[in-house]
Amino acid sequence: MKTRITQFVSVLLVVVLGFAAYVRFAPSDPARWNISPNAFGPPDQIFAIAGSASLWAPHARLDQLDAIVMATPRTTRLAGSVTDGRITWITRSAFWGFPDYTTAEDMGKGLFILSRLRFGKFDMGVNAARLRDWQSKL
Repeated sequence: MKTRITQFVSVLLVVVLGFAAYVRFAPSDPARWNISPNAFGPPDQIFAIAGSASLWAPHARLDQLDAIVMATPRTTRLAGSVTDGRITWITRSAFWGFPDYTTAEDMGKGLFILSRLRFGKFDMGVNAARLRDWQSKL
């Protein structure tokens, strides 16, 4: 009996560690994530649907947002630049390292920002809260 419990715990540990490794180290394809936020609909105020959130930030500049985003813990730039007019960042959760992808595009009169999760269907409002925080710093 003790052997079966030990085997079960060992298998469970391997599965959990495998899942954690996959979440943290799965490659991120810039062609998939660095797409125009317009592909998801027109810019609007913050909305949150199924783990996604968007924000229209009139009169904001991409260089300002880039500085704010890069100061956010566990955030890296995936693709794009201020010169390109579009940037995509990855922000990872603290414990599991779940990636959220945020893309901002300069629309001439402001920024259209879209944040979405990669895994799952619900983010408990994390993406919308992150956008509100960044908006408050613009």
